[in-house]
This record gives sequence, C-alpha cells and structure tokens, in this order.
Amino acid sequence: MIFLENQIFSIEKNSDFEKTVFDVFNFQRENCSVYKEYLKILNRPFPKTIDEIPFLPISFFKSHTVISTDLPVLFDFFSSGTTGMIRSKHSVQKAEMYERSFIQIYNEYIGNPAEQVILALLPNYIEQGNSSLVYMVDHLIKETNSTLSGFFLTDYDQLVSNYQKAISEGKKVVIFGVSYALLDLADAKIDLSEAQIIETGGMKGRRKEISKEELHTYLKNGLGCEFISSEYGMTELFSQSYSNKDGIFSIPKWMDIKIRQTNDPFQFVKEGKTGGINVIDLANLYSCSFIATQDLGKRIGDQFQLMGRFDNSDLRGCNMMVE
Repeated sequence: MIFLENQIFSIEKNSDFEKTVFDVFNFQRENCSVYKEYLKILNRPFPKTIDEIPFLPISFFKSHTVISTDLPVLFDFFSSGTTGMIRSKHSVQKAEMYERSFIQIYNEYIGNPAEQVILALLPNYIEQGNSSLVYMVDHLIKETNSTLSGFFLTDYDQLVSNYQKAISEGKKVVIFGVSYALLDLADAKIDLSEAQIIETGGMKGRRKEISKEELHTYLKNGLGCEFISSEYGMTELFSQSYSNKDGIFSIPKWMDIKIRQTNDPFQFVKEGKTGGINVIDLANLYSCSFIATQDLGKRIGDQFQLMGRFDNSDLRGCNMMVE
C-alpha cells in the first residue's frame, strides 16, 4: 500500500489522477465492506469512467464504521454538532495519510507554517473533542515553533495581544476561527487587518445561520480585513480546500469535486449550475474516497463555489443499508 500512498501524493497530470482514481476504487471495492455492499445494492461494481463511479452518501459515516483494511483503528474523529445530534465518525487507521495531506495542501495554498504565527479560535471543536480540525491546526501550530501560536477558547484579549506581538516581529499571522467566534470579534470592532483569517464555517447553534457572502462582508467590515479566507473540510475527508479573495475554492491535485443533480444522484449538472457536491478524496485511501456530501455548490473551471446545504434531510439512498 505504500506504493499507492506515494502515487496519490505525487499526482501531477489528469492522466495520473484518472489512473489513481481507478486504482483506489478497485482497492476499496474489494476491501471497504460498507462501500462494497453499497456497490452491490446499486449493481454498479465496474464503472468504466470516473463519472460512473458511485459516491457513498456521507451519512454512512454516522451509521457505519467505514474502513478499508484490517489495520487497527488508532482513534476516531467525530464531527461537531449541536446537543443530541448523531455525530459522524471517521475511524483513523493511518494518521500519516491525514498529516501528509493537510501539510502539503496548507503549504501550497496558505504558506509555510514555520514562517507564521497561527492562532486558533475553535472553542466548540475543542469542547466536543476528537476533532479532525483541531488535530490539523494543532499540528500546524507546532510547526510554527512559536510561543505566540496557540488555541484560544474565549480569551480574545490574549489572542489580540499575541497577534499584535507577531505583527510587530514581522511574522505572517493566520487565524483559524469558527464563524460565530469570529463574529464576536467583529462585533467588538477588533482590528485584525494584517492577519489572514480563515473561517471554518458553522454557527454550531450559537447564532443565526447567514450566507457565506453576508458572513464575509460583516467580518471584513468588523475586523478591517481586505478579504476573508475559508476552509472547506470535514470529518469524513482527509483533504481540504481553501478559498481566498474571491470565495472560490481551489482543489488539491489528489481531490476532485463533481456536482450532481439534486433529484438524481447519478447524474451531473453542467459547469456553473448548482447541485450537490460529490467529493473524490484519494487521501481517504483507508476509508472511502468517493463521498456524496450534503453541501450545495457549483463548478467554476478547475475550482468550485460553496452555495449552501441541503435542508435537514439525508441524501437519497442513505436508507438502503441498515445495520
């Protein structure tokens, strides 16, 4: 499997990607019991093109353990959520795959953490525990090798103090923040104009949900920033996408986004049309790399835009397998 791991992270061309997609699909078709059963029920075990590959509804991560090897499970990541919500679980058998993925992606799209100070405002993720986002940011914070970097629950004064010290030392400052906590800072009109702020989405039941455009406009005005970045990631995926000035997300080389019709999960829409987001994440080698999310978006060239979420309902097909 080491060969296939290296193949995933050395993809450069479309032909490399397509070959690796089928190598990963064939491996998971045989070794991921949940996905294997799903393909059997659909009677679609041998797709001839990438567009014919079935995508596993993301809700299976709530009801099943999605793994592709008999390696021991080291630990589980759980999604964040409000009280009483069933949380998705991503069982991790090889943490190096996640680390290798997020380090390469972060370096390409945000920069070298060794040259930065990273401040994290992710209180709900820390409180609920077992967060893949906290795992990633904690790793990146350690890479900065700076005593100014760190997590801040509600100590906004300390965060601002560390930000100001880092700027005075000529450091690039990156702030990861959940939406509702960043809005608290914007309400207070705290100047963070020299930081790159990466919102990670979600009000988590703490504030009224608003559109991404409204959120970014309010944060820019309140924090004095030229633009707000976003991170598109989730418990069920080992790869992330980042957006910068225009709110358009870039796609890592071992990942792809396909937009399906909202009323037919096996048909795709044309570029520029809104539909459900399907993700190919080859870094998910040891779980499932083909995920149908509950997010809405549209493809724009080799990038994509996030448009919202499906209403509070599971995807079609999610009830096809019951334990």
